[in-house]
Amino acid sequence: MTRIISGSAGGIRLDVPAAGTRPTSERVREALFSALDAANAVDGARVLDLYAGSGALGLEALSRGGATATLVERGAPAVSVAQKNASRVSNAAGGHATVHRAAVAKYLEGSRETFDLVLIDPPYDLAEAELAQVLELLVPRLAADALIVVERGRRSPEPAWPDGVERTRDRAYGDTVMWWAQPRAESQSR
Repeated sequence: MTRIISGSAGGIRLDVPAAGTRPTSERVREALFSALDAANAVDGARVLDLYAGSGALGLEALSRGGATATLVERGAPAVSVAQKNASRVSNAAGGHATVHRAAVAKYLEGSRETFDLVLIDPPYDLAEAELAQVLELLVPRLAADALIVVERGRRSPEPAWPDGVERTRDRAYGDTVMWWAQPRAESQSR
């Protein structure tokens, strides 16, 4: 069972697509959001959840005080599930969640929004070059003090961070690694 762990929508069950996604375990989500809460990275944040699947990461942020959650997912079955979950959590959390059916790179190329917290949980078999392209496209969409969290399999290499972004930490949870990054100060002054 997947559910919202904490916040105003805590305990709400989330539907999960029957196939094609790999939901982040509740244990890993709890550890991630405890760290994000400690960093004061969620309250009032404009959240972007890339490769959203069921939307569990972005909707957890919304439940914990995020201002908005934008979920981006390409697969039609997952989009349908994410839309149902977003409606359920938005009603309970009083925030606003939007689901976009699009390839992540295409969404980023067309977006003009900026985000404070970006959660990236791609399929573990996503090519490193494709992840690098997504990170490059993400840079103009970042607020000055944004935080990026990339979830990868333990066997995956560190993401190739684009100019203007630097890794700040990483944490392993079993077979999962969370890579944290933020914009470099000098890239924001251009």
